[in-house]
Amino acid sequence: MNNGFRSMHPSVVLLYYAGLLLFATLLFHPIFMLTELGAVIGLLILQGQGRILLRGLPFYLLVAGSVAMWNPLFSHRGSHILFYFLDQPITLEAVLYGLMMMLVLLTIMVIFTSYNVTLTTDKFMYLFGTVAPKSSLLVLMSIRFVPLFQRRLRQIALIQSTRGISVSSGTLRKRMADGMTLLKVLLTWSLEEALQTADSMKSRGYGVRKRSSYGIYNMDRRDIAALIVLGGSGLFTLLYSLRGYGMIQIYPRLKTPVYTWGDAVMYGSFCVFLLIPLWLEGKEKWLWRSYKRNGFPSATPIKKGTPCTSFRSP
Repeated sequence: MNNGFRSMHPSVVLLYYAGLLLFATLLFHPIFMLTELGAVIGLLILQGQGRILLRGLPFYLLVAGSVAMWNPLFSHRGSHILFYFLDQPITLEAVLYGLMMMLVLLTIMVIFTSYNVTLTTDKFMYLFGTVAPKSSLLVLMSIRFVPLFQRRLRQIALIQSTRGISVSSGTLRKRMADGMTLLKVLLTWSLEEALQTADSMKSRGYGVRKRSSYGIYNMDRRDIAALIVLGGSGLFTLLYSLRGYGMIQIYPRLKTPVYTWGDAVMYGSFCVFLLIPLWLEGKEKWLWRSYKRNGFPSATPIKKGTPCTSFRSP
């Protein structure tokens, strides 16, 4: 069901996720990062995409956790030494910096998960298909290749297993040789289809003239209001972040965080930016449940003899 935040104009959705990525890279503070991560997870749950998040969560934790583990082993900056590992100091600053980088990386991966759910390919082409048709098509095809290669590799492995080709059994040398065989089949299949796609697009005259598009998204008052609120709160947060608010200092020596009125004002503006989609999704959930509980509003009956003014004769 396409409602709530997903029913907004694509430019509103793009502005929101661009702001999320910008703040995830600029704001280096655990409170801000935890708030942003919680807001995006809450948005996914309200959109009914909790299973998608749970499926990808083990991989996200593995990648982000490796950063937190490897940073204190390779970086020995800091003045607070906790212990020594292989004659190398493990400092408190390196551990905290690794944890912060883990939090930032985890937030970015969850943001992209929510982005793929909300901003679909048709909305992306609506925004950039007219301005940069070749570049937007190339970006969409590049994003499509990752899940496509995974599906094709599973199909190839299933078919080749009937011939005894498998990467899960046998000696290491045999598994490496079978893996190269599967990869060769995958690349051959993908290149052949890419050539067929290019020939088909060329024969259809793609790129000869300026691409026309049919817009099905109209910006109404709700979209304009959301753009104003998102733009104002996001710009306010950005200006305060450039002045040094919303940051903690870890290197070269850990400093105790000091919370001022500027941090509080910036955090309030940051929360306004984050919670707009959650408010829209929550409002739709509440309306849907109230309609189911109280019954849908019935249509106004038309009195007999009332003239119809919807259609006029020429």
